[in-house]
Amino acid sequence: MILVTGATGLVGTHLLVKLVQQKEPIRALYRSDQKKAYAKKVFSYYFPHDNNLFDNIDWIQADINDIPSLSAAFNQVTYVYHCAAKISFNPAHYKKLRKVNIEGTANIVNLCLIHNVKKLCYVSSIATLGESITGKHIDESEEWNPEIPNSVYAITKYGAEMEVWRGVQEGLDAVIVNPGIIIGPGFFDGGSGFLFKRIYAGMNYYTTGTSGFVSVIDVINTMFMLMNSNCTNERYILVAENLNYQSAFSMIAKGLKKPAPTKEASPFMMKIAYYVQRISHVLFRTKQSIFKSSIRSAFSNSYYTNDKIKSELNYEFNPIEKAIEETATLFLKGF
Repeated sequence: MILVTGATGLVGTHLLVKLVQQKEPIRALYRSDQKKAYAKKVFSYYFPHDNNLFDNIDWIQADINDIPSLSAAFNQVTYVYHCAAKISFNPAHYKKLRKVNIEGTANIVNLCLIHNVKKLCYVSSIATLGESITGKHIDESEEWNPEIPNSVYAITKYGAEMEVWRGVQEGLDAVIVNPGIIIGPGFFDGGSGFLFKRIYAGMNYYTTGTSGFVSVIDVINTMFMLMNSNCTNERYILVAENLNYQSAFSMIAKGLKKPAPTKEASPFMMKIAYYVQRISHVLFRTKQSIFKSSIRSAFSNSYYTNDKIKSELNYEFNPIEKAIEETATLFLKGF
């Protein structure tokens, strides 16, 4: 039995699409009927004439911090894909992030050990990787630097990785994947999907930073291959290409048949926007979307290498432009 946590998120749902085609028993955790219904909508795209594949999954409503329900979900489980996470860059959400990302992962690791799970795959992020001190591309050996102003998301994802490595020390076989910015369809209210919505509505400004991007298809393919390989107790960067944000935004705009952002935002401009939002939030409780850590990320130039995963799995990544085109097409269809 394969267990998937976070089964109604971008990675989790697309992973289920991959796993159901292998005809193995799957158990999936979900938190609400609304999220489960959205995952079913994604399935309807891949399998428009077969609802049985979705319904044949053993769906269990459980929270990864609810030990009784989580323990029951581990019955007869042999492999675990841990995709569940909370994403936020708001420092006010630190306790919630810690509860889900660190404590929740600790619960998963403990139950994997108790139930003698054969292998765990944990979905982390490139946000946990240290910065290159040599000027070269960042690889898996770069160590976390607690001295820089890391986001609360990065801090808690790093803490979650430490729980996985603790499990490894206690005898658990595990792999960690560190995806870049994941491009994929079906989830346009958060993450990279929200960029499609923003650019479609009209976005004039771009920032000058650079980061790693990867297709959700590449993420789930490499996860599946790693779990069915002899690779254990290692981490792998999942990045297809390093792109500056202007190029990425232009590709999205082209796919959506909308004008590309042409105005360069400066760090000073972003800081002004941050303080305006902050004051408005304090006085009128309006929603804040810009934070100091996100400004730093928007203007930092980070380049990643995928040599390790390509070498060990002999894997070739899909072009990001292709992933963006496919995602944009489905966005326009209302998917």
